[in-house]
Amino acid sequence: MLSASELDALAAWMDARGLPGGPVEDLAPIAGGTQNRMFSFRRGGRAYVLRSGPRHRRAGSNDALRREMRVLDALSGTAVPHPALIAACPEETVWPGAVFYLMEPVDGFNATVELPEPHASRPGLRHAMGLAMADALAALGAVDHEAVGLGDFGRPHGFLDRQVPRWLAELDSYRGSYPGPELPGVEAVAEWLGACVPRRWSPGILHGDFHLANVMFSRADATVAAIVDWEMSTIGDPLLDLGWLLATWPGTRGALGWQGLATAAGLAGEDEIIARYAARSERDLSAIDWYVVLACFKLGIILEGTHARAWAGKAPHETGRRLHTAAVGLFEQALDRIAAA
Repeated sequence: MLSASELDALAAWMDARGLPGGPVEDLAPIAGGTQNRMFSFRRGGRAYVLRSGPRHRRAGSNDALRREMRVLDALSGTAVPHPALIAACPEETVWPGAVFYLMEPVDGFNATVELPEPHASRPGLRHAMGLAMADALAALGAVDHEAVGLGDFGRPHGFLDRQVPRWLAELDSYRGSYPGPELPGVEAVAEWLGACVPRRWSPGILHGDFHLANVMFSRADATVAAIVDWEMSTIGDPLLDLGWLLATWPGTRGALGWQGLATAAGLAGEDEIIARYAARSERDLSAIDWYVVLACFKLGIILEGTHARAWAGKAPHETGRRLHTAAVGLFEQALDRIAAA
């Protein structure tokens, strides 16, 4: 929970910004898929969600949250479903060493945690949820990042060419902390990706970790209420987000152990998701297999990092084993897709 000193500092900071005053009420932690801290609370009759870094912050935790603040602010007024930013504290002085921000609560649910009614009993609604994710991605890919003030948010020039060496270096950095990596076909996948890099693409906002657990669905219908967890966002090739969705879609190798919708029947198929995106986007999808393989490669290496940290005693061993299994599945999926390409 938040300490008394953190609550006092938060209240004073909110007062200085003209937000409704009074005691912080109904403070409760919100469970999520990241290591950041999130809390819901009420003050002065208004509901808030607070997001800050983990109690024991890693290098870069604050910078990642600053990126989230900026992209959420930029998305205001666009067609992209996202949590509305209320106020941001990018300085580390209010809470010493930590940044945080306040956003509007989202009336929705995480479909990897629960599958409420009417979604649980209506196959057509479940089928439409995957298509709605494609709709949300197409809306994100259509945003002019320069027009919304994100012209300097990333380095789009050479973005695709940097991916393989960048993530091979990340994988190499794990060596020495555990007896690995033991991932199938790393060199073969890297070689294929390097040889087949798409040469024509248009930069845009990239969420960076777009999968079923990072969206909230409306409780009334199949629409996406909000895309959440923007800490890996940048300016790059938005088709990598579509590749990420397909690489992690329930039923593929490398499944992440989700429940809820991920175990339900009647989901939209990969071809349907691609066709839905294509119908709402002007982007060239002829190389979509390449983007899915890159997603498998990059996510597999990211997950393997938790396996390495578990060996070093910095993450739960069971989590490390589970994510290593998922990483192996992702590389197996990549090899299968290369063979079929």
